[in-house]
Amino acid sequence: MVVTIIKTSINKMNVREWFVRDLLNVWKVKAMETPCSSLEPYILVAPNGARRGQDDHPKLPTTTEDIIATGIACQSAGANGLHLHVRDDAGQHSLDSGRYLETLQALTEAAPNLEVQITTEAVGIYDVHAQLNCLKEVKPGWASISIREINRAPDMADAVYGLCADQKTRVQHILYNQEDAELLNYWQTKGVVRSDQVDRLFVLGRYTPGQVSKTDDLDVFMHNHTSSSSWMVCAFGPYEHACLIHAAKLGGDIRVGFENSLTDTSGVVWADNAASVAALIERIKGESA
Repeated sequence: MVVTIIKTSINKMNVREWFVRDLLNVWKVKAMETPCSSLEPYILVAPNGARRGQDDHPKLPTTTEDIIATGIACQSAGANGLHLHVRDDAGQHSLDSGRYLETLQALTEAAPNLEVQITTEAVGIYDVHAQLNCLKEVKPGWASISIREINRAPDMADAVYGLCADQKTRVQHILYNQEDAELLNYWQTKGVVRSDQVDRLFVLGRYTPGQVSKTDDLDVFMHNHTSSSSWMVCAFGPYEHACLIHAAKLGGDIRVGFENSLTDTSGVVWADNAASVAALIERIKGESA
């Protein structure tokens, strides 16, 4: 009798769990099928990244002066924020705190209403200790952090996310695939990633052939994204804008710029980052009309 009651209780619990799970899946599918009627995504411009230089495009900003000019132009075109990479004297990727502080101060003075997010990207150069020191010395208001990079030294993860919580650095988690999303969920469950550190950037097509993103690259993230937290998308290649418009229709924010793509769908090279931002906003307006 006891065994029967226990089995019955378990079966009832399973039925409820399956019902809730299936209902959530239905809601997610419906959300994907029902675009937002008015598109007003947050637009973050990523004007340079860590790898490209002026050999790739003469208007790709590598110096502090170029970054400031680009920030002003992109804000005038309609960007809300800027994803910041700084370079060393040789034009290479850097996490130097002095360069960050100098550039952040200059951006604040030149474009006070432009929000700035710093990157902690390793690029095969920096270890987790260096990333932690960068966060500690710069104390940014906003930073992007790749969870797979922090997982190179998982014993340091609590220190990284704890520092951000203590100094009120807003964290945007960089996720490249489902494994990254699962690791983030696990660390959130364990309290390693703090409860309010929920913002995500879904990177579409980073490891696809030719590094060309497609709109359906977003599906794996959306089907497994149950949180109501803020999410953003970036995409590579000529379909960058199409992917971003698709994300905006689903309620996401968007990141655009030369870090990810230099051309439009036809392969025509953008004049500069501001031209790409302006064209994207025109497409958004057209979709909202």
